[in-house]
Amino acid sequence: MATEALFSFAVERLGDKLIQEANFLKGVSRQADRLHGDLRVMQCFLEEADKKQEEDSRVRNWVSDIREAVYNAEDIIDMFILNAQSLRTNSFLQRGFKKLINRYKVGKKIEALQLGLLDISNSREALGIQYFREGRSRSAQNQMLQDLRRSSPHAEEHVVVGLEKEADELVEQLIRGGDQRRRVISLVGMGGIGKTTLAKKVYNHTQVLKHFPDCRAWAYVSQDCRPRDVYMQIIKQLVFTSTKDQQVLEMVEKLQEHELGDFLREHLKEKRFLIVLDDVWSCRDWNCLAKVSSNDPDCLGNVFPDGGNGSRLLLTTRDKDVALHADARSTPQEMQLLSKQKSWDLFCRKAFLDHVDADRYPPDLVQLGREMVDKCNGLPLAIVVLGGLLSRNKSHTEWRKVHYNINAYLAKEGSQTGVMTVLNLSYIDLPSYLKPCFLHLSLFPEDYVISTRKLFLLWIAEGFVLSEQAGQQRMKDTAEVYLNELINRNLIQVVRMSVNARVVECCVHDLVQELAIRKAKEQNFFRTHDIADPLSSSTSNSSLFSSKCRRQSIYSDMERYASVEHNTPYLRSLLFFNLGHEICRISQLDFIGKCFKVLRVLDLEGVEVESLPSIVGTLIHLRYLGLRHTGLKLLPLSIGNLRSLQTLDVNNLKQVPNVIWKIQNMRYLYIEGQKDDIPLKIDTLENLQVLSGITFKQWIQNNSSKLTCLGKLKLEGRYELVEALEGVEFWKSIAKLRVLKSLYLKALEESSFPSLAMDSCLYLSKLDIKGHMQKLFETFQFPPNLSQLTLDSCRLDCDPMPILEKLPKLLTLRLRAESYLGIEMHVSENGFPQLKVLQLFELSKVIKLNIENGAIPWLMQLHCHFSTRISGVDKLPNLVEVKIVNDSMIPILLPALFWRLRSSNSHLYWDHSWRINRNGQTKFWIRRKKGTYRNNARISL
Repeated sequence: MATEALFSFAVERLGDKLIQEANFLKGVSRQADRLHGDLRVMQCFLEEADKKQEEDSRVRNWVSDIREAVYNAEDIIDMFILNAQSLRTNSFLQRGFKKLINRYKVGKKIEALQLGLLDISNSREALGIQYFREGRSRSAQNQMLQDLRRSSPHAEEHVVVGLEKEADELVEQLIRGGDQRRRVISLVGMGGIGKTTLAKKVYNHTQVLKHFPDCRAWAYVSQDCRPRDVYMQIIKQLVFTSTKDQQVLEMVEKLQEHELGDFLREHLKEKRFLIVLDDVWSCRDWNCLAKVSSNDPDCLGNVFPDGGNGSRLLLTTRDKDVALHADARSTPQEMQLLSKQKSWDLFCRKAFLDHVDADRYPPDLVQLGREMVDKCNGLPLAIVVLGGLLSRNKSHTEWRKVHYNINAYLAKEGSQTGVMTVLNLSYIDLPSYLKPCFLHLSLFPEDYVISTRKLFLLWIAEGFVLSEQAGQQRMKDTAEVYLNELINRNLIQVVRMSVNARVVECCVHDLVQELAIRKAKEQNFFRTHDIADPLSSSTSNSSLFSSKCRRQSIYSDMERYASVEHNTPYLRSLLFFNLGHEICRISQLDFIGKCFKVLRVLDLEGVEVESLPSIVGTLIHLRYLGLRHTGLKLLPLSIGNLRSLQTLDVNNLKQVPNVIWKIQNMRYLYIEGQKDDIPLKIDTLENLQVLSGITFKQWIQNNSSKLTCLGKLKLEGRYELVEALEGVEFWKSIAKLRVLKSLYLKALEESSFPSLAMDSCLYLSKLDIKGHMQKLFETFQFPPNLSQLTLDSCRLDCDPMPILEKLPKLLTLRLRAESYLGIEMHVSENGFPQLKVLQLFELSKVIKLNIENGAIPWLMQLHCHFSTRISGVDKLPNLVEVKIVNDSMIPILLPALFWRLRSSNSHLYWDHSWRINRNGQTKFWIRRKKGTYRNNARISL
């Protein structure tokens, strides 16, 4: 289905281009429209073909022909628009003559492409590809795979490492006497992480057997969920346990699906049951199994009754959304990857079958083994497969061979039950709109930490987030929804989250990325040039990539890449990555404008660049230009010709050329760190949604009322440059931004902000102020809908809490270094009625924080300095996490932190951990254990 997804996006992009570029396409618009229509017709058949191509090479070739046809259509239209744009500089006669020639050539190309599509269409019937109809197909290959993966609770794993704590917590949730409602407890995690293994361990646990002595059943669901089959699995285990019931069983097997559901419900009524549903893939599958009414999604369902007797269902799933949908009141247990030590222990028990200490084996094997285990990155299935493979032959030669190409061995070992096959199921289950986003992850280097802000902008520039999909929602918000879906499906891992629980950085497991790379290469989606595959001398004067390659990632040897011959004229994306292995520098970038004329994405972040040539201005299809941390000081004036540019991301320029106003499609403009505060016109950019880095003086010289789409604004520089009269106008200009939600004001150290009202900023929900404030705003002067406030370096003399605690909708408050210079803060009764996060960063002078009874009732996270004494924290009923930061690197101070856990039963309800970060700070966390009742888990510091 990857081809179908990419095809759909390409056809939609082509349709959009025909509308947007109508002026350029005069003379060939009718032919282009017909071509677009022909491609739409082919799209109707492609989804079924995509499913069949795994089993039939002829269908695979047919799909490949379709993919090439849509790529060719894109190329023809893009090149025609490029040529039409270049003719604008010619004289009238020259322009008219060349236009006729171009139209004739394009017309011929479209005719040839349509004839090719006709041949492709005629061959469709011979291959048995029908019009796509809703419903799930069940191929023989998929059926065999599901049969091989079918789980049984009786086949319990003999080698289980690292699940003891998780098993104990899960057993506690299953047998807990305090909660008698029927609960659905879910194990969530990526494929191969051990969900089924843990479920088996718990299902056969002594305490569980004792608690559910007569009514336990295990059912395997799979991607091809068939409720009737699942009901029969359960009924056979609960009802027909002896051969005497054979005649009745045969009668029950003749019942319809809904009748089986009713039969099962009647049998379970008034019984305390435990039913495991292994491998549930979607919310729809759960609804079908539980018979949840579509009119009442909160309904428990009609099959598994709630008798108020402590019955439990245990689900295993790769999708967190399924877990939350099945029981919104239960917290899913998210499976974690194994630590390095536990990974090594598991490997040893599989590879060295006699369970003896691995130190007794040759050091060379141990070293190779450890390196290969590291490549598994904590995924149990990969470690088990690897250990099983190496246990057959313990020769150095064999282990070295596997070590050299470990991913290939993990992919083929075990055939249908191999690592890649198991992970591939997650890819198959992705909806079509997520598949291109997943394939795009293949462009990033291994173990690379990805900025989600950048990822969203790249997806938008690539066209993976279409405007009609976003609807009323902004495309960046839609991209964030896509990311969260991939995270919930355990295909992307969270690295860092913001204070308001949004993902800031993410990464991809090595083996999941290997899957993305394989799938991307099948689709000719991308190619990479890596340090691990250096350029040979034989390629110095030849092309590195296929001429049909659409995307390239460059990880090393960048100067050499710039110097070789490039034969990829239709390249759409070019990304460079500075991995820190060497100085990354490109002295000449002219080749980009000359060789890649239809480029959409150019990212040079982190690569040292001497200058940006003016020829870059000829890339009229460019949508994303990433120049952050390149060392550039100036941009060419020709950048104003980039008519399609949506994102410009650059920092620390000497000055920004005053031509940005020409780029009417600009949506995301990042220009932080300007050295020269020269005029910059931007009020013509009516599509602008994010503006970051404009100076106060530049801003006041523009008419902000024209920026009707601006939702995020960051201003920086010297506020004093704004005259007193203009200062009033400045705040009025902010109030004119009717959709502004986020405002960041950063003044230089010698500057200061006056106290002026912002209450007219009705939609502003996030406010960051960095710089000296003459006086804190009064409560009524703050935006009325403010939910997140950060103060940094404000140097306030008076305690800010009496003002801030009255903000009715404030959810997050962060007071950073030198935001307050006093030694004591006080929160009064009923203060901060909705606050959930309070962070006091680097306020080393504050030695006391008093919290009165009844204050901050919804506080969940509290971060403070080690030297700050907090009174009243034991009266916070919803507190989940406390983080204490100490400036010293000496861990000997940690025992004092432990003594501050004075609650006599705190060890029952709280976990604690600590670490020393890079800047020498010791951080100590106290977190509430999952599943504990909040009224029993208060803490005193």
